[in-house]
Amino acid sequence: YDDTNPLAEKKEYIDHIEEIVQWMGWEPLKITYTSDYFQDLYDLAVELIRRGHAYVDHQTPDEIKESREKKMNSPWRDRPVSESLKLFEDMRKGLIEEGKATLRMKQDMQSDNYNMYDLIAYRIKASFTPHPHAGDKWCIYPSYDYAHCIVDSIENITHSLCTLEFETRRASYYWLLHALGLYQPHVWEYSRLNVTNTVMSKRKLNRLVTDKWVDGWDDPRLMTLAGLRRRGVTPTAINAFVRGVGITRSDNSIINLDRLEYHIREELNKAAPRTMVVLHPLKVVITNLEADSIINLDAKRWPDAQTDDASAFYKVPFSNIIYIENSDFRMKDSKDYYGLAPGKSVLLRYAFPIKCTEVILADDKETILEIRAEYDPSKKTKPKGVLHWVAAPSPGVDPLMVEVRLFDKLFLSENPAELDDWLADLNPQSKVVIPGAYATSLLQNAAVGDKFQFERLGYFVVDRDSTPGKLIFNRTVTLRDSYSKGGK
Repeated sequence: YDDTNPLAEKKEYIDHIEEIVQWMGWEPLKITYTSDYFQDLYDLAVELIRRGHAYVDHQTPDEIKESREKKMNSPWRDRPVSESLKLFEDMRKGLIEEGKATLRMKQDMQSDNYNMYDLIAYRIKASFTPHPHAGDKWCIYPSYDYAHCIVDSIENITHSLCTLEFETRRASYYWLLHALGLYQPHVWEYSRLNVTNTVMSKRKLNRLVTDKWVDGWDDPRLMTLAGLRRRGVTPTAINAFVRGVGITRSDNSIINLDRLEYHIREELNKAAPRTMVVLHPLKVVITNLEADSIINLDAKRWPDAQTDDASAFYKVPFSNIIYIENSDFRMKDSKDYYGLAPGKSVLLRYAFPIKCTEVILADDKETILEIRAEYDPSKKTKPKGVLHWVAAPSPGVDPLMVEVRLFDKLFLSENPAELDDWLADLNPQSKVVIPGAYATSLLQNAAVGDKFQFERLGYFVVDRDSTPGKLIFNRTVTLRDSYSKGGK
């Protein structure tokens, strides 16, 4: 952990990183903090001053910015070593106010590389600002530019890996290690992973969370590991996706979201048991079935379930009141339509064919209140359309009601990061909440994190917002797959 700034470090971030790395299946060899080395870093800063490679500066941030832009040396750049040593000691003791002094590395103000313009090594933080890991021992803190390469060296890191935007910092990384005569790890940069229809920069993600455009860092629409986990994506699917993408130094590559969704479906297709849920229920009354008659049918948990394996099936009741999707019924039939319509038959999945015999309309003569239908117990009718459905489990009792959250792409454009007003590109339909969906009783004992395929609708996971009286499901991904192994 590069925990150099006490104001930016939070224990919750540290704990979450450890938890999410473990969830991803990785076990660190050792967990260390930059703050473990605060004394070493301070001692090396003193040595850097002694060698004439650092000085205490009194310029304000604005003055430092201006002098860098003009490639001008600080008026204190050539002060005597003994003076900088004394002032640096005063900084450590808290004798100098915050903002009144910094320790700067004496690099190369005439370089073509902005990251060689006497970077700051130490800043004062007022009144011994407590640090979550190091306590309140220090009132001066090292910068990332100073600490990063030294800690890499102390820990004997072989390769220091970072993304391409850090490439210009390589010069200062090696300059400092050379100035102190320390071992130099190999620095290697690669391009950041960019995915379509989302943003990956920490600054933009922080804006989305802080301004409440999303519901926190684990919002299922975010491409954070916490968000992906809450959405029901498995670590193995993420790892397979990353392995498949590989590593590149191409700075403008962007990976299609379909590619990640392909790996998610590949895994959930094997691991998620099937069940039936109706999102927008339309009541169907089976007129030729007694009101108190319940027929228990076998439904498959898995598509290739063997008839001799009882655990591969679950029971669904078929009663005289069932519910189908509102979108699976039309008043006007057509050749390319396989749903239910007046006078038309469809097959109910795992059950019987039914034929629409009557439509009950509200007073406005448009709103459909319920459908009347007859079922074919002989199953001789062979309609083309197959619908999922949920039945009333017993007379006068509604099916299990659940909340379903449908998540879609967070942004409308493939590369929202390129837009000037990227927030204006947010997809208004990225989260749709359906509070009154009907489900089969198979789901009544589902626990947080359990994954299912809702037939014809997609893959879903039980969300942590669920309560004993109300299960909430997040859609992980739809069933449609537009990505092929050929790399489409």
